[in-house]
Amino acid sequence: MKLICPRCKGDLMLEAPDQLRCEKDALDFRQVDGVWRFLLPERESHYARFITDYERVRHFEGRFSAEASYYRALPFQDLSGRFSKDWKIRAASFRALTKVLPANSTVLDLGAGNGWLSNQLTLAGHTVYAVDLLVNAEDGLGAWKYFESTFTPIQAEFVALPIPDSSVDAVIFNASLHYAENYEYTLAGALRVLRSDGMLVIMDSPVYREAESGQKMVAERKQQFLDRYGFASDTIQSEGFLTYKHMQALEQSLDVRWQHIVPFYGLHWALKPFFARLRGKREPAQFGLWLGRR
Repeated sequence: MKLICPRCKGDLMLEAPDQLRCEKDALDFRQVDGVWRFLLPERESHYARFITDYERVRHFEGRFSAEASYYRALPFQDLSGRFSKDWKIRAASFRALTKVLPANSTVLDLGAGNGWLSNQLTLAGHTVYAVDLLVNAEDGLGAWKYFESTFTPIQAEFVALPIPDSSVDAVIFNASLHYAENYEYTLAGALRVLRSDGMLVIMDSPVYREAESGQKMVAERKQQFLDRYGFASDTIQSEGFLTYKHMQALEQSLDVRWQHIVPFYGLHWALKPFFARLRGKREPAQFGLWLGRR
């Protein structure tokens, strides 16, 4: 699949094996350390603080390794032993995804992070384009080098994808839609690149029945970041969470039909809402997959 200019959506000229150029906008897009850089110049400053803060937190938490085996084992094993509960959720969601994703699909992995999903889908026979803002080799797209599979890493924002119209079979928001600043605008951009019979997937974003619960979660998270890191991690005004009511509204505005799949994450997760009510706490987030079709 050819890549296009994320600003004008026009064709690009091949200037060199690692350089594409948009003549209309006088923009050059280069491949650096194996990652195509399609983040527009005017958006680099918009995301600069967010990227710095996010990378700082992820590094502090130890979400990386010097061993290729760590990345290749994801999501089924966390060889670091630090986030096994998180990866158990990812693994269950991934298994659910593989049951609904048609064979030999062209897939856009949005919020690809270190590329674990892109790797697993490529190994399963899909053609994958991994998109993220982060390009570092620990927890960003630069970690592609640890995998034996071949997928295409692209630095870009969700609302300015360098992907042609109606060119992919599935767009997957990989635990990432809640970082969007406007859900409707972001999902409309995903629908632009999706084929008419394609599938939109929102995977592992927090969902609440009551917006108040999500707002409390966001406030708790900001305070935790302030206490631990000295900043609130809110330089980007992300929506932060989903609600069932909001999903219904998006269904109407985008003219898609959602199917909600909630894998079994274990008894502990199944009982969380019960214990939260018992203790008078806010409702816990739900995860899973939302499958959208036109």
